[in-house]
Amino acid sequence: MTTFTFETFWQWLMRHPNCILRAGSPDAVLYDDEDIHWHFAADEQVLYVQTIRGKRLMGELAIDSERVAYVEWVGEEPDGEHVFELVAEMVAEMEEQRLAAYFIVVSHPFEEEPAPHERAVH
Repeated sequence: MTTFTFETFWQWLMRHPNCILRAGSPDAVLYDDEDIHWHFAADEQVLYVQTIRGKRLMGELAIDSERVAYVEWVGEEPDGEHVFELVAEMVAEMEEQRLAAYFIVVSHPFEEEPAPHERAVH
């Protein structure tokens, strides 16, 4: 398993909104659909992952960024999906009690951004 700082992961994710397949917490899940668009917003330390249809907000996941200790790439699922867990600060040091406060599933693994002369298409 690979870990990232929350800041590194969030900056990368903001450049890949069309790659998100699901996002959620233990309480709720937002799913992608062909007429859904993913949007990001922020309010102080709270970051939002939103699903929007047209101009209507359909769902919203509020992430308390101060609660996230690190992000862990869990791996690739058999169907090619890549699961990232946002691990809670309160238990980050105790792996056996590790709590994934949020998760985000994308269509490809974390990858370094291409050099400025390269072209990336999503």
